[in-house]
Amino acid sequence: MTKVTGWKIGFAALLVFAATSAQAQTFTTVADFDGANGHDPISALVQGVDGNFYGTAYAGGKGCAPDGCGTAFRVTSDGGLAALDLTSISAYPVAGLILAANQKFYGTSSSGGTGWGSVFAVTQRGTLTTLYSFCPQYPCADGSRPDYALVQGVNGSFYGTTFTGGDFSACPAGAEGCGTVFAVNAAGKLTTLHRFCVQTGCPDGNSPHALMQGLDGNFYGTAFYGGATDTQCGVGCGTVFKITPSGKFVVLHTFNYDDGLGPEGLVQANDGTFYGITYEGGANGAGTVFTMTPDGALTTLYNFCSGGGLCLDGTGPIGSLIQGTDGMLYGVTFEGGAAGDGTIFQIGTDGVLTTLHTFEGTDGDIPQDGLVQSTAGRFFGTSSAGGNLSCSAPYGCGTIYSLDMGLGPFVTFVNAFGKVGRTGGILGQGFTGSTIVSFNGIPANFTVVSDTYIKATVPPGATTGYVTVTTPTGVLTSNVPFQVIR
Repeated sequence: MTKVTGWKIGFAALLVFAATSAQAQTFTTVADFDGANGHDPISALVQGVDGNFYGTAYAGGKGCAPDGCGTAFRVTSDGGLAALDLTSISAYPVAGLILAANQKFYGTSSSGGTGWGSVFAVTQRGTLTTLYSFCPQYPCADGSRPDYALVQGVNGSFYGTTFTGGDFSACPAGAEGCGTVFAVNAAGKLTTLHRFCVQTGCPDGNSPHALMQGLDGNFYGTAFYGGATDTQCGVGCGTVFKITPSGKFVVLHTFNYDDGLGPEGLVQANDGTFYGITYEGGANGAGTVFTMTPDGALTTLYNFCSGGGLCLDGTGPIGSLIQGTDGMLYGVTFEGGAAGDGTIFQIGTDGVLTTLHTFEGTDGDIPQDGLVQSTAGRFFGTSSAGGNLSCSAPYGCGTIYSLDMGLGPFVTFVNAFGKVGRTGGILGQGFTGSTIVSFNGIPANFTVVSDTYIKATVPPGATTGYVTVTTPTGVLTSNVPFQVIR
């Protein structure tokens, strides 16, 4: 991939715009689950080409008595919530959905299929197709429990992890395998790229979490356990790893209790640095925020529960961070805060943390994944409990919420990479009547499909950088640089 310094100027301009439009934050409960449309939403949302948001709820909906198999759902920004029921062939989705280049959503279920989990595709109208069912033959050499979101690679295949399954020879006693990294194509052919814990002590890790694709085209992820033995962590505090699309695997960092136990998802900021969180460990045992260079040098930015025994700043940061268009990082904690129901926080690259919202039950409880920033500027997220108490009593069915930080609109991509001559999707709003689409200053051929979706072809001469769309009301800039692949 090619990267030039020009895109940094575009990002600086975007930050200036975001800073000048910043206001005090406003939290809003967008929708309450009621069981029929799902309950226990434990994953992040994704924006569709229609401008609505899509996600999964672990239970509820139809089938799988008594609590339902789970749902895929659509929610509008004003709170209209409709369930797209998952059937028993893809039951109990833990992970969220991703939007693929073909405009379908892809996800995983922790059960269903043969009973060990599946990879599925679902359309905006709810038509579901199972691509692959794990563990056709026990003991699940291909993996089991694909509990985290997929990533679509440059080659069009989907990459992901299974929390269990794989190799059983050296995995700690009683475990159902220590997990895998896999790739599956649109036809459903699965390739296992790595099996964890083939060696005694699991130096490569144990129980992997979500993958993300780096700016270099490789995949980066974390294993919640494993790595070097640490007396405070038992089976290891976890690792950060890199794996190529062909399966070449390397451990970048092994955690000890002081720098964190149980690393969650990673995000790569626009400056190329990785940021992540650990669920526990650190100076106060309540989790950390860390930064890491691409070669694995890790620095702890923040230790949670720094305010004393009340832990008003939260405990158990969970899911993944997201970098907003203001350059700040946003995330959630599983517990802590004034009511003990979790928090939403903002942290700068300098390690200064601000608690933006404390959940109180009626507005949500126990968030289990991070935020997504809509192209209109607001952040959206889910809480797995709270809200309507008609299911999962006394905890509640879960909520969808938004957080308005006063940030302005922008555009983003279905896939933030492509070769010259390839056509890809741009997401945003107010596209009707748009006159120019440019890739790092180079005009492109484009088609306005709808007010929220544009198809554009990467033009000759384009280099890696920010994309701009000139609409009737102004110029919108992408939140991340588009990577031009040579």
